[in-house]
Amino acid sequence: MSKTKKLMDEAVTKRYKTAAWARKEGQDPDGGLNAKGRASLRAQGQDIRPPVTKEKAERSESEAARRRSFCARSAGQMKMWPDAAKDPESRLRKARRAWDC
Repeated sequence: MSKTKKLMDEAVTKRYKTAAWARKEGQDPDGGLNAKGRASLRAQGQDIRPPVTKEKAERSESEAARRRSFCARSAGQMKMWPDAAKDPESRLRKARRAWDC
């Protein structure tokens, strides 16, 4: 087997060893993770739930607290990464839109 072919095979193997949440197929185009991405994180032992919108937050105080917490944390990220804060198509801005921040 040639060295180039071996390197390509290793690259393909590595590519599919990463979890779905880290790849494009696990990310929601509108921001955050889709169901497949959340399932892959759950398989790794993480407690992840879908984003909370304003309507959901009005119905439940615990969901409202989750939303406030996320919005506060992501506001800090906006300060840390001003380039992402300026780009309306960045993952950070898309996630904030999904959470109605």
